[in-house]
Amino acid sequence: MKLSFSQASPFARKVRIAAIELGLIDKIEFTPATVAPGTANEDYSRITPLKKLPVLITNDGDVILDSYVIVEYLNEMAGGNLIPGYGPRRWKAKTNHSLINGMLDSMLLCRYEKMVRPQGLQWQAWSDDHWNRAWTGMARFENMPDVLNGPFDISQIGLVCVLGYADFRFADCGWRKAYPKLDAFHQKMLERPSVKISVPPAA
Repeated sequence: MKLSFSQASPFARKVRIAAIELGLIDKIEFTPATVAPGTANEDYSRITPLKKLPVLITNDGDVILDSYVIVEYLNEMAGGNLIPGYGPRRWKAKTNHSLINGMLDSMLLCRYEKMVRPQGLQWQAWSDDHWNRAWTGMARFENMPDVLNGPFDISQIGLVCVLGYADFRFADCGWRKAYPKLDAFHQKMLERPSVKISVPPAA
């Protein structure tokens, strides 16, 4: 299998953590890819018109989009338990992950607004609104002991990637002081090899 990825992408990190946990990391060839707003990448657009990371190309040549769908595919392949198979726990995990993905999307948009949009054209209120979505999402998980203290699954993996991306791109945001339970959770997660070795490089 081949996975398009960037070490800076929290979405690709999610898949890398899952692949390590599921024992599939050695079966995946990692292919670096660069995507950015306003920058053409015709080769990558032929793989996915959305131009988003990551993408998994299976051994049969099928293209699987979206980090959650890729994790679900790998989880099924390995017979893993990162995603509950049925019942209330499954829908809770999927709902938590949808919130997490939305938080990551908003953080990425904040990053683009500040670093990519031309000077003088930034929309501060729009950026503030997106940051508030991520910030209030952290507040919600701060008060979700079932996620913070539960079994290692897609919700915990996604939350690790949110907090890691906050450290990577928004180092002065103060999330540790604001959310001590998330801080304790993150420190505990860093003891897992899959989490520790996938930390993005220094910004």
